Order: sequence, then C-alpha cells, then structure tokens
Amino acid sequence: MPLFDAHCHLQDARLLPHLDTVMRQASEAGVTRLMCCGSHEQDWPLLPDIADRFPGVSLSFGLHPWYIGARAPGWLDRLKAQLTARPSAVGEIGLDHALAHTTFADQESVFLDQIHLANELKRPVTFHCRRAWGRMKELLDEAGWPAYGFVLHSYSGSAELVEPLTRRGAFFSFSGALTFEQNRKGREALEAVPLDRLLIETDAPDMLPQAERACPGIIRNTGKPINTPGALVLVARTVAALRRLTLEEVAAITYRNASTLCVGGGQTP
Repeated sequence: MPLFDAHCHLQDARLLPHLDTVMRQASEAGVTRLMCCGSHEQDWPLLPDIADRFPGVSLSFGLHPWYIGARAPGWLDRLKAQLTARPSAVGEIGLDHALAHTTFADQESVFLDQIHLANELKRPVTFHCRRAWGRMKELLDEAGWPAYGFVLHSYSGSAELVEPLTRRGAFFSFSGALTFEQNRKGREALEAVPLDRLLIETDAPDMLPQAERACPGIIRNTGKPINTPGALVLVARTVAALRRLTLEEVAAITYRNASTLCVGGGQTP
C-alpha cells in the first residue's frame, strides 16, 4: 500500500540532520514517494542533494510569500535555472493575507511572475493560500491560472470554493490539520472534493496530526515533537473514515493523483 506525501520540506533545519532516520521511518510507514518543496533562495540548493540521496523524492522550487522581502536581484532567473537544471515543479508559492497589508502588492507581483514562469516551462504549481481565497481567484481569473495543474496545499478554503476551483484545474491536498475533530471546515471541504483531485500530505516538519504522541512518524528535538512524512498514514486513515473508503483505496487514489502532477519520476502533465 504505497503512499505519496504530496507536500513536505525535507530540507528544513529541523529535519535535515535526522534525514536518514526520517526517510527510513517513512519507508517503513509505506511512504514511497514524496514531493519536497523549496520555499526560498537559501534552501533551493539543498533540494537536489536530497533527491539524489533518497529515491522517490521529487522536487519543487518556489519563492514563498513569507520570504519575498529577502529576495535578491535576479531571483527569478535563479529560480528558472533551478527548474531547468532537472525535472521539477514550481512551488511553494502563493498569497498570505495574514501578513502585513503593506506586503500584498509585492506578494501578488512575485506570485504572478512565478505563475507565468510555470506556464512558460509547462510545470505544475503548488500554492500556499491563507485568508486570500477571494483575491487569489480574482487575480488569477484576470491574469490566467496555471495551465499544467496546481495543488492547493493544506487546503483551508471552504467547501463552496471546491467546485469553482476544480473547474480551474485545482487539486486539493489535506494535511494533519484534518485529523482534528474540531476542524469542521476542513472536513466539509474534504467531502466536496472529487476523488480524482484528492491529495494527502504531511507538510513536515509542520502540521502535526492530532495523534502525534502515538505515531512513529514523529521525532523529538529538545523535547518538541516534529512532524515527518512517516505520519502520512494518520492523514490517510482520517480521509478514509470521512470519505467512507478503505485505507487501501485512499492510498491508491491519492498516489495516482499525485503522480499525475509529478514532473520527473512520474507522469508529466
């Protein structure tokens, strides 16, 4: 029953020193494929080495809205160089309206530059969107949506948005946030997602699932629990229970869907 973690950050400083253990645990938990997403210029160079060390790791490079203020001149050219050096997707990119309002215009400019680059290179995209669903839809309805598919990572939008976003090419990825019973919004959205657009992820090292203390996919650093791809099975079990499917069906569906968006080592859109 192979599993595909559609979004994680193996290059994060909380995981990188433990990566041999992390990847062994992931393999023992059935996680055979992972999408490792770069978020800023400093972590992009770390990703190729990780993919070379561990079979089954696919890569995505992008400039996350949290880090746009630190970008250097020529960042877009460097991003294009990363994307063309080896098969890879674009992301994690997006809009975050939990940040200061003064950053919104800059966020949009950086976001659209990366959407245009993804379309130029015919690559799928991974989105981060927080408190900006209406603006994202408005912006991309005007400027153009990714032409080769896109993932709404750790989806936090409403169930009502699922149908219009599906028509625009969206895949919906659910993380450990779904395992919390009080997450009614996320669970309602899950029910609305077509099975051929459903993905699961850990967002490791973040988004700890509710049952983290009993999960072998969690490591501890100075006493603090850290999420790892090995915890993906907890997300898969939650999806199976909520969608009235078997764990094997969820694994097969989400593995197939993630593979359709995976550039290199999978199917290229």
